[in-house]
Amino acid sequence: MERRLAAILAADVVGYSRLMEVDEASTLDALRAQREELIEPKVAEHKGRIVKLMGDGLLAEFPSAVEAVHCAVEIQHTMGRRNADVPEDKRIIYRIGINIGDIVVEDNDIYGDGVNVAARLEGLAAPGGICISANVHDQLGGKTDVAFEDAGEQTVKNITKPVGVWRWVADVIGQAGPGLALPGKPSIAVVPFVNMSGDPEQEFFADGMAEDIITGLSRYRWFFVIARNSSFTYKGRAVDVKQVSRELGVRYVVEGSVRKVGNRVRLTAQLIDAATGHHIWAERYDRDLDDIFALQDEITENIVAAIEPELGAVERKRARRKPPNNLDAWDSYQRGLWHLLGDPTRDAMAEARRLFQRACKLDPEFAAAYADLAWAHTIDITLGLTDDPEASLEKAARAAEKAVALDARDPGARFALGRVHILKHAYERAIAEMEAALALNASFERGYFGLGHALLYSGRPMESIPHFERAIRLSPRSPRSWASPQMLACAYFNLGRYEEAATWSEKAIRQPNAPFMPFAHAAAALGHLGRIDEARAMLAEARKRKADFSADTIRNTVGLYGRYSGADRIIEGLRKAGLPPRRS
Repeated sequence: MERRLAAILAADVVGYSRLMEVDEASTLDALRAQREELIEPKVAEHKGRIVKLMGDGLLAEFPSAVEAVHCAVEIQHTMGRRNADVPEDKRIIYRIGINIGDIVVEDNDIYGDGVNVAARLEGLAAPGGICISANVHDQLGGKTDVAFEDAGEQTVKNITKPVGVWRWVADVIGQAGPGLALPGKPSIAVVPFVNMSGDPEQEFFADGMAEDIITGLSRYRWFFVIARNSSFTYKGRAVDVKQVSRELGVRYVVEGSVRKVGNRVRLTAQLIDAATGHHIWAERYDRDLDDIFALQDEITENIVAAIEPELGAVERKRARRKPPNNLDAWDSYQRGLWHLLGDPTRDAMAEARRLFQRACKLDPEFAAAYADLAWAHTIDITLGLTDDPEASLEKAARAAEKAVALDARDPGARFALGRVHILKHAYERAIAEMEAALALNASFERGYFGLGHALLYSGRPMESIPHFERAIRLSPRSPRSWASPQMLACAYFNLGRYEEAATWSEKAIRQPNAPFMPFAHAAAALGHLGRIDEARAMLAEARKRKADFSADTIRNTVGLYGRYSGADRIIEGLRKAGLPPRRS
């Protein structure tokens, strides 16, 4: 028995049983000829060895991932050319899977998870295509010009952990090609919703839902959304999302159905990764039909607001799996967002800024990258992560102004500039920018958060509350889900309503990635309420997250917002919780 690391290639014939049933002798002759004339020479040419042949496939090992991939691509291209003159029902088409891993060699055969994963990948490949594991893709980095499409993580039979999968599909005569090229940003088609009620009047409601979702998604400038007149060509047809992907050049598809019973309507919607067929998000809505237009608006807003963060999470995950030297502007931007929206540490913000700057350098007209570079600088200031707040604010201002100059219709750019105006105490200008962002996209969660922020620190805390509540409702699964509850706590704190401030602070600290600030607000509110033991516990948690936490921390962060910041009142509450003037 021997153990070694190897690249494993597993291949099988698509529709083998059907081919054998139609013409067993011809199928076996064709397979034998292909193995002798093509597959065996190609495997040998790329320094591999065929471990075993099965009736409908083979298993081979190679000394490197690059050799295995080149061999597979050459086989598929050659098979495509050979199939050009073969009747469709007699074509022999292979699926191939490649993995790299530890194998056990015994009696000239190979075993182990490395082999099992290769076999599972082969089953995921399209006819005429290749699936490779993320491990193989990492090994390729810059050593080949073969392009693979990220298909995400897949759960496969008898393998405990999900497997990262990358796909390649041949674009040659005789095999299904990839269709239109995918654009450089997330591409999405909304196909007509199916009317399942048998009521022809509901056809208008179903079509209206799909049209409104197209319009709503189009307001997100980082989406490439297929127009209605293209996506509605699938109306009345059984939808194959992979076909939609190829024909329209999209990565994602939204589909759904409408069913009416009496005065109630049930609408279902789902977001699908067309490359894998996996559902990213799905939801069901049951409503009364009292006001059909108000209902249409409500459900559209809910769907659009849900899809945006789900797609963002998928894109950030996709970018993180790419090798650093393969990142283009979009990948750099998405990886920067992953750091920006994760744990808000000094190192994370520095890496986010670096990646946004890289995206701007690679694409000097990338407005969103400039906008989120500005946002990162303002987070540095508000969480005390910069040693020079004035310099950071100046950098934020330059980036935000550049973003607006590049694309004044990008709500993220208007939000970023609004944040800068808040920190400059130009509150009316900040309010105007946030309102402009919401005029461009009424489902823009950050716009409501920013408008509430501007109103709060302009001395209008009561007016700020509905906007923070709206932000929470629009994006309950936001990666920064602690931020709006924290700001609601600040609004109630500034109104002297400490019970409500404590309640919202406690909601904020239960969210992922919560930094020291919500704990500090909780400690201050509890201190004012005389709940000193609880206040001390919250203060201790704030100090865990920021080792140098003191009254000066509040002055240098919350105090930046000016006369209505509430910083003095927070420090007073923290004193009651036991905070000394400076950390000793």
